[in-house]
Amino acid sequence: MKRTCFSFGLLLLVLTAAGLGADLRIGMIGLDTSHVIAFTKAINDASSPDHVPGGKVVAAFKGGSPDLKSSASRVDKYTAELQEKYQVQLVERIADLCSRVDAILLESVDGRPHLEQARQAFQCKKPVFIDKPLAASYEDAARIFALGKETGTPWFSSSSLRYTPSYQKARAGEIIGKLHGAASSGPAHLEPTNPGFFWYGIHAVESLYTVMGPGCEKVSMSSTENYDVAVGVWKDGRVGTVRGLRAGKEAYSLLLFGEKGVEFVPAGDFSYVPLVRQIMEFFQTRKPPVPNEETLEIMAFIDAAERSRKQGGGPVALPR
Repeated sequence: MKRTCFSFGLLLLVLTAAGLGADLRIGMIGLDTSHVIAFTKAINDASSPDHVPGGKVVAAFKGGSPDLKSSASRVDKYTAELQEKYQVQLVERIADLCSRVDAILLESVDGRPHLEQARQAFQCKKPVFIDKPLAASYEDAARIFALGKETGTPWFSSSSLRYTPSYQKARAGEIIGKLHGAASSGPAHLEPTNPGFFWYGIHAVESLYTVMGPGCEKVSMSSTENYDVAVGVWKDGRVGTVRGLRAGKEAYSLLLFGEKGVEFVPAGDFSYVPLVRQIMEFFQTRKPPVPNEETLEIMAFIDAAERSRKQGGGPVALPR
């Protein structure tokens, strides 16, 4: 019995040292998105039925983009709520987070500062979740990818739509078997500072990749005032499309074409909780649930779609 107790105690010490079995201290970068409050509530509020155990948001760097209305108009409000409701401490510099936390949520709503913020966060060599979009350009996304390798920092990025239960069933082939192609739709309002699908359209693109996986070679893009349609051709001959909506019902959905039929799959009830669970597991294990290479290809898809749009809609190869 004594040997068993000793072994169990030793195991607890090992787990704690590895960041497992003890609550992780989590830091945030960029307090200008509703995700800041939604994620913190799920993580910090143990009384919530949607509570995700394993850590606590304890410190944050405010950030914000003065030239982006959706950032500048909200950053003070979300910052105050984090401080008053969740007692999160503000720090003056991203570097100040390193000694205070075990993992980092990079939440800035604007993709433009992500590269510089990731550059500083990666110096900690602690796991980093980078909220959508990974960046506002493929070039910045590729540099973040390279910095992760150079510093040995585990990171991942994902839209919350990826973990919608119905989309995960489709990904697993549980709806129509082997997938031959898919069409994704979702809101795609435009923001000049984060062009094309880099802004809100990222959700519909990632939804497509959730079921299709990587392997797209070229994209053609057609746009009108209210709609964007990007058609991607995969190297195995499958075709995937993204329909960005700016008029009418702007619903997230997938249309699947498979060996057992054709199926319409709405996103259904939405929740951030499945994504937060994935983030917490990643913080514990340091193993990204979405390969960095797939995330970089999503950025390449968006880049190719935007270049196709500017060139009149012809096919454009993904940058590699």
